[in-house]
Amino acid sequence: MAGKMMLYKLVVLGDGGVGKTALTIQLCLNHFVETYDPTIEDSYRKQVVIDSQSCMLEVLDTAGQEEYTALRDQWIRDGEGFVLVYSISSRSSFTRIQKFHQQIQRVKESSGTSTSTSGMGYGGSPMSSPSSLSSGTNMQVPVMLVGNKSDRVTEREVSTQEGHALARELGCDFVEASAKNCINVEKAFYDVVGEGRILVEGVLVMEAGKGTPLDTMAEGKKDLVGQDALYYEGTTCTQ
Repeated sequence: MAGKMMLYKLVVLGDGGVGKTALTIQLCLNHFVETYDPTIEDSYRKQVVIDSQSCMLEVLDTAGQEEYTALRDQWIRDGEGFVLVYSISSRSSFTRIQKFHQQIQRVKESSGTSTSTSGMGYGGSPMSSPSSLSSGTNMQVPVMLVGNKSDRVTEREVSTQEGHALARELGCDFVEASAKNCINVEKAFYDVVGEGRILVEGVLVMEAGKGTPLDTMAEGKKDLVGQDALYYEGTTCTQ
């Protein structure tokens, strides 16, 4: 019998042209997209092994343009982990990261009411609970800040130190990556899942201390069974 896998729903956010699609396709399809074709919304799935555990990643590649702010609210509501992307060769895309992060905070605080510990799978997430969402300025939702296009050394406008400083301010992890050279692409996505698992385990321990049965708290979790292919919008792909 095939083993069960959790489904992790990640949303990629950032300005247009920073390489969100390139990172996503490099992760899921193992090739680099040279041309820029503005995205509205594309969804990808890939089975991976993270920390010795098989799981299915569902990655939503989103539009960065201002006119899609309303749609972005829905994407954020559905997301359980977030990859915030800027280009190291674009100061304006770096500055805009704050707005995307604030939008995540606003949407999660206004829509999150569940304290279910189904984790980053379907059926509710502890990261959507207002009580567990933030502590000071650090939001308890898995977020990775990614400085993409690290291969463009001569065009750099944002230093690595600035990236680290912003990540500390936002209370999230940070990595510089290159979709073109496939550097730190897996790390950018896998670390979000790892952080999410840690947050879920922490909530499980906290809730267990309140006397809530762990089996009851795990209800609503939706597992995927025996899915071993990669998907793009309903099409099965092989690697």
